[in-house]
Amino acid sequence: MILAVTGGKGGVGKSTVAYNLGAALDAVVVDADLGMADLPAGRGPDLHDVLAGRAAAVEAVREGGPVDILPCGRSLAGARATDPRRLVAAVEAVERHYGTVVLDCPAGLGSDVGLPLLVAEASVLVTTPDEVALADAVRARALARELDAGLVAVALNRSGETPPTDRVARTFGAPVVAVPERAAVARGMANGLPAGRVECDAGEAFCELAGRVRSVSR
Repeated sequence: MILAVTGGKGGVGKSTVAYNLGAALDAVVVDADLGMADLPAGRGPDLHDVLAGRAAAVEAVREGGPVDILPCGRSLAGARATDPRRLVAAVEAVERHYGTVVLDCPAGLGSDVGLPLLVAEASVLVTTPDEVALADAVRARALARELDAGLVAVALNRSGETPPTDRVARTFGAPVVAVPERAAVARGMANGLPAGRVECDAGEAFCELAGRVRSVSR
């Protein structure tokens, strides 16, 4: 299965959700943001190399950490050297080898978002309760629907003490999982540790999201 994590507005926590959802699903997380990579990286080939024809997709997957990742390069020169049209074949190759792929999509609604959604079979939408974020998420949902990346669930990130889950569920017509803001999650991301490893209630929310995904992939 190939799952896109998208959301429209930047800064809503898509990368955090993608990383933790990948951990809960035992999936490979692909950092598909070619211009502003945000997931942990390391030495070796990355997605820029794959899309420039310098490496095979499976060769670029980093194994052995808490989450398997296909990271993206962080240089402007690397991004310019890529052929984004190769993304679909690269992601499909990773899926064939590993089984489940989570795509961390870029912010916005441009063609760089369309390609990950095009290859995805389903999507999880990430938003905060902020009205601007919700408005952008509505547009992101429309794009996902147009590209047949059916909406599995909405991750209402940094949900606050009284999350508006019912209102958000009515807006998007999908189940909503409230993800509380916890400093432990941010510290874990900085050290490459998913929420399940730092033992906080946000980890339970990511497990619930994973359950929603599994229910549609059977």
